[in-house]
Amino acid sequence: MSEKKKVVLAFSGGLDTSFCVKYLSEDKGYEVHSVLVDTGGFSASELQAIEARAYSLGVKTHATISKTEDYYEQCIKYLVFGNILKNNTYPLSVSAERIFQAIAAAEHAKALGAQAIAHGSTGAGNDQVRFDMAFRIIMPEAEIITPIRDMRLSREAEIEYLKAKGVDQEWHKAAYSINKGLWGTSVGGKETLTSHQYLPESAFPTQVTKTEPERVTLHFEKGELVGLNGQTMTSVEAIQQLTDMAAPFGIGRDIHVGDTIIGIKGRVGFEAAAPLVIIKAHHTLEKHVLSEQQLYWKEQLANWYGSLLHKGQFLEPVMRNIETFLADTQVHVTGQVHVHLAPYRFHIEGIESKFDLMSSVFGSYGEMNNAWTGDDVRGFAKVASNQVMIYQKISALND
Repeated sequence: MSEKKKVVLAFSGGLDTSFCVKYLSEDKGYEVHSVLVDTGGFSASELQAIEARAYSLGVKTHATISKTEDYYEQCIKYLVFGNILKNNTYPLSVSAERIFQAIAAAEHAKALGAQAIAHGSTGAGNDQVRFDMAFRIIMPEAEIITPIRDMRLSREAEIEYLKAKGVDQEWHKAAYSINKGLWGTSVGGKETLTSHQYLPESAFPTQVTKTEPERVTLHFEKGELVGLNGQTMTSVEAIQQLTDMAAPFGIGRDIHVGDTIIGIKGRVGFEAAAPLVIIKAHHTLEKHVLSEQQLYWKEQLANWYGSLLHKGQFLEPVMRNIETFLADTQVHVTGQVHVHLAPYRFHIEGIESKFDLMSSVFGSYGEMNNAWTGDDVRGFAKVASNQVMIYQKISALND
């Protein structure tokens, strides 16, 4: 009897991936090895429950791979360095983590010597592209299997199949689809399928329980968040603690509208309290310590970086080149940023940094200055306006 082929399944424990376990093992005869990649979105009890579910469905092995620290070091910190918000709105909460989950699943498959890799994506969204691309790049020799997409299965058909296989769980379709990770939580529902409806209060994972304003000080060291309110901690810990502080105010909620990889417009709600506060605080600090040209070129390259990341192109070599540039701009991005938190809003109060270019040594904007004279400015303005002045005169003579 020939040995069964191994397939590694990117597993979440939901309906789609539960279907995949049964279909691949019992209908297709594969030896199924499930893997869950945690990028900061699961509690210990949730991970245990998902592992138990995988084995109850019949997987040969199940692995839980923690990638939260790698996710921060290899991706999130560059999103902060670049102040990246897709379409000036979305901090790439899910699109950033999916590629890390896909890469880790492919590497796990390679280590197991699997002949195939599978995921439960449908044919309607971005994730199918991200998973397919990562699998093909990391393990091009493996077959990519996508039962839900290939068979165009409805949710009802999947439920009936599982019931026929003896999996008699009550598959409630949640009113809202929630995907949680270190860098934010996405929220999808019937409202996000329209172009005009906003998500109700109850749809957001964190309800508003704080009503009295608070002040928090963010400590940055070379562009990285390294502490809160005078307490030093790792960047991951700081992100988690800031989330706990800001999310109960209802901060970081919005709906993003953007272009999907497959060419259609998409709309998704999100809750990303820490990312939005961090990016705003970091950007404010940069405006004090970086030059005009540094700020300009950072913005150009950061937009490019975010767009490529969204499209699943994290492994494209140019991404490493952009990261090198972004990291090099952060040498002086050190200091404290004071932030006011209140229900449904926040604002930056100000910054303190030894690299602040608003140093009074050279003068104050709109006040007296020490580095130039009025005659210097008069001469500069004359030279700077020469070409436009000549253009206007010539135009007037010849029109």
